[in-house]
Amino acid sequence: MESIYITGVSLPASRVGLGTWAIGGWMWGGTSEAASTATIRSAIERGITLIDTAPVYGFGRSEEIVGKALAAGGLRDSVQIATKTGLDFRSGAVYRDSRAARIRTEIEQSLRRLRTDVIDLYQVHWPDLETPIEETARTLEDLRREGKIRAIGVSNYSSSQMDAFRAAASLDAVQSPYNLFEREIEADVLPYAQRTGLTVLSYGALCRGLLSGRMTATTKFEGDDLRRVDPKFKAPRFAAYLAAVDELRELARGRFGKSVLALALRWVLDQGPTIALWGARRPEQLDPLDEIEGWHIDDTSRRDVDAILRRDIADPVSPEFMAPPLRRPGELTRVAV
Repeated sequence: MESIYITGVSLPASRVGLGTWAIGGWMWGGTSEAASTATIRSAIERGITLIDTAPVYGFGRSEEIVGKALAAGGLRDSVQIATKTGLDFRSGAVYRDSRAARIRTEIEQSLRRLRTDVIDLYQVHWPDLETPIEETARTLEDLRREGKIRAIGVSNYSSSQMDAFRAAASLDAVQSPYNLFEREIEADVLPYAQRTGLTVLSYGALCRGLLSGRMTATTKFEGDDLRRVDPKFKAPRFAAYLAAVDELRELARGRFGKSVLALALRWVLDQGPTIALWGARRPEQLDPLDEIEGWHIDDTSRRDVDAILRRDIADPVSPEFMAPPLRRPGELTRVAV
């Protein structure tokens, strides 16, 4: 499998990483520990060497499942663990908190849940506009010097926020939403990462399943599934996005003999120093992994892909709806950043 190095981590990261938000269950309709554990082990057997998680994914559940699966299989040294800090949660309410004290609390909780003594990549989950970025950055740099983390990343940061962060600490990676349907980082974050040598972890690489090729107009989402509130999955936009997927499927099969899922992930990998995070929950969902390796999308096909998106999606939706509140309820109102 293709790999890339994240500064500070000796083990190369596979360019397809396993994202574990869905494994945590929260906002994805629940989880099965047995299926999740099997998926983690299958991912490693297939060559995936980076697992991305966060405390807020299932309010600790995702980290616990990852830690247990790696420990039981003796697999810890086979993978990079990437987790996050800077979100607090109480009684199901999530808000941003990147103060030093909160980070210090979170790192100990994550180390315990993940059953490890060091985290390979530690990322600030969302920018906390009420805490000085320098305070957050210095705290992570201190954790690196103490040997508790190996590399430092941020998630959902703008280039100006990364500049402020880098004034106080080194920075190795940035994680942003990035896929064929959500390309906002091309205007700012992606060129910044290319200029400054940051690795880009692209979350939502399949746009919450839209680019998997499995969805139809009759697909339903139950319980607390995030897609029940995602504007892309509501009429009339859902039909437009599905029409684009149909055309992309035809292009992928006709030009490359590949699935639309493989086209979507290959496209992310062809954009620069990127890692595509794939949120599989069952081992069989990883079966198309072999389709992604050993080829590239040519310039003519890239232009044709862009033409499909312009033709079918007249009213694109950004991922801003996912942004959590700045502070706990009652302190500040919800904003999207």
